[in-house]
Amino acid sequence: MARRKIIAGNWKMNKTPSEAVALVNELKPLVANDDVDVVFCVPAIDIIPAMQAAKGSNICIGAENMYYEESGAYTGEISPAMLVDAGVKYVVLGHSERREYFAETDETVNKKVLKAFEHGITPIICCGESLTQREQGITIDWIRMQIKIAFLNVTAEQAKTAVIAYEPIWAIGTGKTATAEQAQEVCGAIRACIAELYDEATAEAIRIQYGGSVNAKTAPELFAKPDIDGGLVGGASLKPEFGDIVNYKK
Repeated sequence: MARRKIIAGNWKMNKTPSEAVALVNELKPLVANDDVDVVFCVPAIDIIPAMQAAKGSNICIGAENMYYEESGAYTGEISPAMLVDAGVKYVVLGHSERREYFAETDETVNKKVLKAFEHGITPIICCGESLTQREQGITIDWIRMQIKIAFLNVTAEQAKTAVIAYEPIWAIGTGKTATAEQAQEVCGAIRACIAELYDEATAEAIRIQYGGSVNAKTAPELFAKPDIDGGLVGGASLKPEFGDIVNYKK
């Protein structure tokens, strides 16, 4: 069975609530495509207004992060129950920016992944290497380590529903894109790693996105690769161009 493409926009720290509503309304007609899953991962404060603006469209609203505890004295954090109550179906976990600026580790990402599954939220689990790591030839080793820790104690049934986003750190917001071949090589290695951890059926079911300066020009070639099931799109998801990425086949 062919895997359904999933194209997600990661808004990062952009757009006020009123700007979020305006952007959703602007993009709604442009991202109409029932053949792919379209997700807008927006800042927490934008989730509810964006959700209301997206009603009746094919846009699913996701979150950019969440905490791994149910509730309590964690000032400034957002719990999975809060996301579920708001109608969120997807959450980005372990983005390289979270790791770099906010000291997130493979272990905290794993805790968040388990908690997301517990609440029926689909995690978009990020992995990726730095330029130094790529130049040192340890890309695949590094990614395999990130995947193995992220999926610790995750069942095969849960893993099948997960989304993995491969984002080479050297390509995020730099305008550099991994070549379609480089992206496919790593996404293929991720799928092989999942097959080792679980089985072929799980590896075949899991969806793997490429992220890192994806744009309307690069999307068709990237998404045509056998192990790339869509994209996690940064800057271009805030522009009308996102419609061209979602409708990359047309």
